[in-house]
Amino acid sequence: MKRLSQLLIYRGSRIEQQNMAWNMLGSFCYAFASMVLSFLVMRLAGEDAGGVFAVGYSAFGQQMFTLAYFGLRPFQVTDGGVENGGYAFGEYRRFRKLTVGLAVAASAVFSFWMAAGGTYGGEKALTVFLLALYKIIDGYADVYESEFQRQGSLYLTGKSNTFRTVFSVAVFLGGLIWTKRLAWACLASVFAQALGVAACNFSVIGALPKVDYGCRKGSIRRMLSETGLLFLSVFLDFYIFSAAKYAIDSRLNDAASGYFNLIFMPTSVIYLVANFVIRPFLTRMTMCWNQGDMKGLKKIVAKISGIILGLTVLALGGCLCLGGFVLRIMESLLGSGYEGALSVYQPAFTVIVLGGGFYALANLMYYCLVVMRRQRLIFLVYLVTGAGAAILAPRLVSQFGIPGAAFSYCLFMVMLLAGFGLMVLGKLAKTR
Repeated sequence: MKRLSQLLIYRGSRIEQQNMAWNMLGSFCYAFASMVLSFLVMRLAGEDAGGVFAVGYSAFGQQMFTLAYFGLRPFQVTDGGVENGGYAFGEYRRFRKLTVGLAVAASAVFSFWMAAGGTYGGEKALTVFLLALYKIIDGYADVYESEFQRQGSLYLTGKSNTFRTVFSVAVFLGGLIWTKRLAWACLASVFAQALGVAACNFSVIGALPKVDYGCRKGSIRRMLSETGLLFLSVFLDFYIFSAAKYAIDSRLNDAASGYFNLIFMPTSVIYLVANFVIRPFLTRMTMCWNQGDMKGLKKIVAKISGIILGLTVLALGGCLCLGGFVLRIMESLLGSGYEGALSVYQPAFTVIVLGGGFYALANLMYYCLVVMRRQRLIFLVYLVTGAGAAILAPRLVSQFGIPGAAFSYCLFMVMLLAGFGLMVLGKLAKTR
């Protein structure tokens, strides 16, 4: 492990280039793995297995990730440390252990409840639990990767994402090909994920020179009081993001979940590209806000917004011109028997791409409010939008199927962007 940490840590002078390059590679691998797995599970194990994977990995599993993650990354990476009234890494790590335990318990209860009630079969319940566990381990790794970024070593976060993702995906696919059973493949990937965290996070953090492992009395309670609304906001955020998927799982069938997950994939690409731009600027945005440099902050926000808008227009134009062609290629990759299964949803595909652009902009506004420490405003926007999602998503899916799910997703992203955007503009206007 010590040898591995020495290999991972960069000792050159061009640290910014390393941060940017590895952050891009790690984020790409993380998003690309989801897309590849969605295809291959459906191709290797069938459309129903693809739907179970979509629910367990991209919906419920990611929801449990948010419970373990607790929305703390933007809070942790913008924390100036104990000397500036913030928290030590040891305090973040101890807090994360509590949230991880809660997430594991919630996953077990949910899976048992769905199986006992007859909503899920036994194997589907087990598979959903294992996929949630995989994501929860990823949520625990995040406390280390957030600390890497706070210490100015974002490249270590990218390396961890890259190596852990490649290793666990390889083990998952090997298990699926060998056993032909999705549950066994998920079990193998859980062990691979745990091993990857030990190798890429546990062994590396000790090699960094400025990590504070202390944990003061009462700090966990204080952290909970300061971040509780932030967590509820992030939890609601992912519920809103996945409300259409949950509605399909409850109102349609497993195959429909799998198909919707495939046409939903462009949102991951748009969000991935947006994160390439946003994350490296978080520290600079925090410095501008703390130093009262509103002109600098507005300039950064305007620059990032322009990039996201431009990319969204390009993606939407490409979707309108080539969307049908792309969907037919996806059908051919799935194999025989899937002809026309996706291309029929080209209008829904276009609407989802548009919604992805709105979501990327909404996340930029969200990060601005986090930097400003406006947790109550964030929670208010999520609460209103979440209530709308709970009411509208099931009705639209029941009435219009997958196209209704696509429209509901885009609608909720517009609501988030409008809420956050108005809050940010209001705060910036008051600081002129």
